[in-house]
Amino acid sequence: MLKGIPTILPPELLKILMEMGHGDELVIADGNFPAASHAQRLVRCDGQRVPPLLDAVLQLLPLDTFVKQPVALMSVVPGDNYQPDIWPAYQEIIQKYEPRFDGFEFIERHAFYDRARKAFAIVATGELARYANLILKKGLLP
Repeated sequence: MLKGIPTILPPELLKILMEMGHGDELVIADGNFPAASHAQRLVRCDGQRVPPLLDAVLQLLPLDTFVKQPVALMSVVPGDNYQPDIWPAYQEIIQKYEPRFDGFEFIERHAFYDRARKAFAIVATGELARYANLILKKGLLP
């Protein structure tokens, strides 16, 4: 055990966070996301929900301040009259660590999959909420 490291973060994810550089992207995916078939590097956190994992990651990972929207969400598919109730929780968690956070980028489903394939890593969670996938772009330490 180490001091100050959230215990929810597995060693493989800590290693990936350390290896990532400025501009690299990390996908935190819900339980329905095809993580294994899309990942260059895959970290399994199947028993975890996204909000506590996002909170733990953002304790260590700075978001990119050189881009307008360093956090991207998968857009709701047109015709699906569903409003994701998990997104406000994401906003609250992100603003806790990045007070200047100015909103999400929204990406169409298949474009999100394409971008996820290029991400540095994908974290597969057991999150059951729909449209709970997000992409974080790593920034610089202040």
